[in-house]
Amino acid sequence: MDLNLKNKIIVVSGSAGKQGSIGETILNRIADEGGIPVIVDRNSRGFGYAEAIQKKGIDALFVQTDVTNPDEVENAVKKIIEKYGKIDAVINNVGVNDGAGLDATYEQFMDSLKLNVVSYFLLVKYALPYLKESKGNILNIGSKVALTGQGGTSGYAAAKGGVLGLTREWAVDLIQFGIRSNAIIIAESYTPAYEDWIETLPDGEAVLKKINKSIPFEGRMTKTEEIADTALFIVSDRSSHTTGQFVFVDGGYVHLDRALINDVN
Repeated sequence: MDLNLKNKIIVVSGSAGKQGSIGETILNRIADEGGIPVIVDRNSRGFGYAEAIQKKGIDALFVQTDVTNPDEVENAVKKIIEKYGKIDAVINNVGVNDGAGLDATYEQFMDSLKLNVVSYFLLVKYALPYLKESKGNILNIGSKVALTGQGGTSGYAAAKGGVLGLTREWAVDLIQFGIRSNAIIIAESYTPAYEDWIETLPDGEAVLKKINKSIPFEGRMTKTEEIADTALFIVSDRSSHTTGQFVFVDGGYVHLDRALINDVN
């Protein structure tokens, strides 16, 4: 299926994570579809990602940005418009489960909110005039933690709950402009960051096996490619009448009966 993304300017925040991360995978899927990915992230590895995409014959841009800083986000959007003159979609992909729990300081809690939800607000705020012109759309990458809790991560849980609230609020606010707003909710996906965490545990392999067994569909984690493919479909005009929705790409983790777990393992 042609998603009609050729030459679409798709801004992806938090997309300069390690190779194999959700954001980096989304970038490459955009390029595969002929879209133009714009990387907005503070990590300098974004320069390498943009260069690698350009070598495939697809244009790309990296704007090094602290997404918690309003001035830097505003400047990033200005640079995007200077080069391309438009924005067709924004994918908010920032997410760090930083463990800011009830024992965290006020400052730590607020920093978690700034990174994990305020950054979403900032990017959409400054991109909005151009989304109105293109009748573009917004996709927020969310987490099951907003719905299930996790323990020990008040900041991240509150932020991801806020992400879902903003998704619906923006769907209502922006319907008059023909702008869609949706969210993908992820449960367990074996990203490089997840692997790094597993490697810190003395019994990491056992923990990983237990987590895999908790996922009803096929007893495995969601692949980053599966998340990216769903993301591209949602931001494409093949999903033109979908707005205000939470799309679960989680192997049934959140909704399906736990009794299924024993049936698939």
